[in-house]
Amino acid sequence: MNRVVHWFRFASPAGFYPVAGKLIPWFAALAVLFGVAGLWVSFFVAPTDATQGEGYRIIFVHVPASWMSMVIYLAMAAWAGIGLALNTRLSAMMAQALAPTGALMAFLSLWTGAFWGKPMWGTWWVWDARLTSELVLLFLYLGFIALQAAIDDPRRADKAGAILALVGAVNVPVIYFSVKWWNTLHQGASVSLTRAPSMAQTMLWGMLLMALCFWMYAIAMALKRLRAIILEREAHTGWAREFAQAAA
Repeated sequence: MNRVVHWFRFASPAGFYPVAGKLIPWFAALAVLFGVAGLWVSFFVAPTDATQGEGYRIIFVHVPASWMSMVIYLAMAAWAGIGLALNTRLSAMMAQALAPTGALMAFLSLWTGAFWGKPMWGTWWVWDARLTSELVLLFLYLGFIALQAAIDDPRRADKAGAILALVGAVNVPVIYFSVKWWNTLHQGASVSLTRAPSMAQTMLWGMLLMALCFWMYAIAMALKRLRAIILEREAHTGWAREFAQAAA
């Protein structure tokens, strides 16, 4: 019973704040490590694609960014839902902390996709089902951020943001299955859990290393942003004032 109580103290902003500070350097270091390894394998080890040439290498950034834009949104919606259902402050703060990084990943996915699409499709943009639904995802992130910023009361902002996040989560499976549900220009998945990857082993390693890099980066940035949100919302408490003074 004492162990359960001990772990539950990390569910409070005051309990998790110092833990987040200790975790950030580790995740940041892993992001750099995986990033260097991933870029090396992707751009110097992986072979040239037989049909797309060297231009295909942008997928080593595009695909992991696309994955992370969906994963982060689902995580954001899950944290927001927990905060809405259980009225837990830290959960709502975590959802708020994840949103900017998720928006960055969605923007990076669209931007790199445009650079890949120009030589492959002959145009920067088409109203393809996957591209359009990914654009909707970016707008959902921006809407979540704007909605919370527009409401002064944090509790009301958390509830409104949670409803938007949960409703918007329907868009994530639309993105993932769009190439199967509709006739689109976008190619299907090269990596699947149900079949062997349709790419060279070194290509797969490059993509997975870059995905791990983005994942570690997202966690580090979310924790860093979470600490700032905690100090802002808990500014009236003595412990928060002490940490803020120590940081200054």
